[in-house]
Amino acid sequence: MAKKSDWIIGGVILLFMVIFFFIFISLLFISPEGDFMTSQDKVACVELYGPILNSKDIVSQLKKYRKNKSIDAIVLRIESPGGAIGASQEIYEEVKKIRESGKIIVASMGNVAASGGYYVACGADKIVANPGTVTGSIGVIAEFFNISELADKFGLKFETVKSGKFKDSGSPFRTLTTEERKYFQKLIDDSFQQFVEVVHKERGIDKEKLLKIADGRIFTGQQAKELNLVDELGSYEDAISLTIKMAGISEDARIIREKRKIFNIFDILFGDIEETIFRLRYNMIFGYLIK
Repeated sequence: MAKKSDWIIGGVILLFMVIFFFIFISLLFISPEGDFMTSQDKVACVELYGPILNSKDIVSQLKKYRKNKSIDAIVLRIESPGGAIGASQEIYEEVKKIRESGKIIVASMGNVAASGGYYVACGADKIVANPGTVTGSIGVIAEFFNISELADKFGLKFETVKSGKFKDSGSPFRTLTTEERKYFQKLIDDSFQQFVEVVHKERGIDKEKLLKIADGRIFTGQQAKELNLVDELGSYEDAISLTIKMAGISEDARIIREKRKIFNIFDILFGDIEETIFRLRYNMIFGYLIK
C-alpha cells in the first residue's frame, strides 16, 4: 500500500505536469508580441497623447507592430499640441517606415494634432481629422526665460565661465545679444525649412502655396481638408473603418490597444528622476519646441 508521502509527491508531480501543459499550449497560441495568433484579422491602435518630448515609447510600439506579421494595419491616434523637434521627427520616420513596408497606417486626429502632432501624421497613408480638430500650426518657435530683473531686485548675481561665446546662449540670467538672436534665428529657420519640406513632399502641396499658410496659424479639420493638409473628415471609429477598408481585411477585425501608462507616486519616487529633472530644466531654459 502506497505511503501518504508517495501520494503527496505524486500529486505535486501531477500538478507541475498540468501547469507545464498549459504553459506549452499558451506558447503555441501566443505570439512573441503577446497577441493571440489566431487567423482573425487584426488592427493595432497606437495612441500618441500629450506634448511630444520623448519618442522612445511610441516608436517602440510602432516598430513592434510593423514587425508583427499578425498585425494587418495600424491606426495612429494623435492628441498632441506638438513638442520637441527631434522626437517628432523620429516618430514621423517610424510612421513612414510602416507605410513604406506596405502595411497600412492611418493617422486619426482627435481634439488637437498641431505642429509636431501634424508633423508625425504626415508619414501616414491617410490623415483623418474631425471637422473641429485643431491642426496645422506649421512652424517652429524658441522661447527663453529672462529673470535678470527679478534677480537684480533680490540682489542676486550670476557669473558664468564658458569655453565659447555661444555656450551660455539663452541663459535666463541675461538678455540675448544681437548676435545670439541671429544665431537662434538661423536654427529656427533651418528647422522650419525641414518641416515645410516634409509637408511639401508628403502632401504634394506647392511650396509657394504652402509657405503662405505655414506661418504658425492653426486650422480646423474642415479648413485643413480644403487646404489638402488632411485627407478625410471623420471620427476615430471612421479612421479605423477606413484602415480596415484600405487593408482589405474583414470588418470584424480585432482591434488591439495597449494600456496607457498611468503615473503614480511610485513613478515619482522611484522613476528616473535625473532624466525628468533634466528634461524640465532643458525645456524651461531653452524652450526649443515645435508648437
